Amino acid sequence: MKIILNQDVKHLGEMGDVKNVANGYYRNYLFPHGLAVPYNDVTVAYFESRKEEIEARKEQKRKDSASLKEKLEALNVELVMPAGSNGKLYGAVSTQTVADYLNKNGFEIERKRIEIPGLAIKSTGNYHAIIHLYEAQVAEIKIAVIAQVTEEKKDSSKAKKEAKAEAVSEETATEAPAAEETTEAKAE
Repeated sequence: MKIILNQDVKHLGEMGDVKNVANGYYRNYLFPHGLAVPYNDVTVAYFESRKEEIEARKEQKRKDSASLKEKLEALNVELVMPAGSNGKLYGAVSTQTVADYLNKNGFEIERKRIEIPGLAIKSTGNYHAIIHLYEAQVAEIKIAVIAQVTEEKKDSSKAKKEAKAEAVSEETATEAPAAEETTEAKAE
């Protein structure tokens, strides 16, 4: 079925785009939500009258994505991740990790728009990622993955082992007098 989009629809198109969709998709989702209208002479004439408004909106999106591209390319992403002594990460830096970092810094970027070469970063170092913006515009960001200091973990694990050893020695020390008391009671 041929339709004209009344609003931007994710994964389908933007306002004013003419698309072919399944009848059920239009009838059950697009039309009830007011997202599309059928392609006919009346709707074509309506969208032709709004063509300037739609083009102005698209041009604004292009400008916004160009300014966002400049800001993103100037940004240096530094991620501190737990890693072993050889630089291999215990986890991985994924698109979700980068998206969370960008969201914390005021950029609302979906993780699906982020492309990391090799799908994930698994060791420390400097990397590049591509962010797909509006239409064919892309921004390339620099990612520095830094190893988290793990000495604290080693110290805390040593402290836990020492505390456990002390607890075991205290238990054996308290059990020994109790054992002597029971042997004395049996002797009487």
